[in-house]
Amino acid sequence: MLEKTTPLTMEEIYNEIIKLLDDKKAENIVTIDLKNKSYIADKLVIVTGSSTRQVGAIAEGLYRELKAMKIKSVIEGIPQCDWVIVDVGDIIVHVFRAEVRAFYNLEKMWGAEMPQPSFGS
Repeated sequence: MLEKTTPLTMEEIYNEIIKLLDDKKAENIVTIDLKNKSYIADKLVIVTGSSTRQVGAIAEGLYRELKAMKIKSVIEGIPQCDWVIVDVGDIIVHVFRAEVRAFYNLEKMWGAEMPQPSFGS
C-alpha cells in the first residue's frame, strides 16, 4: 500500500488499483481510456475472475484496500458476483466472470480489443 501524506493523484490511484488487481490474480486486465469520450469516468478497468467466488473476492478486496487508503469507492453487484463494479469516481473497475464478460463485451462497445483467453496457463 502507498504511504503518502498528501492526497493521491488519479494516476497514482489507477496504478495502485492495477497493482491490487494483479495481486488478487485478476485475469485479462484491460484499461480503456474514456477521457474526452464520456463524462462517466476517465478510465474503465475490466478484469475477469475465474468464478463467482473469485469475482467477489477481487472486488471486495479492492474495495477494502481502497477504503484503508482513505479512497472513496462504491461497490455494486454483490452478492450475485457475475459482474461487480467498483466505482472510484474517475476510474470504474468492472470485475466479470468470463462468460458474462464475453456476453456484454464492453471492450467492443468502447472500441478496445478484448483479450484472448490463454489456455494452459
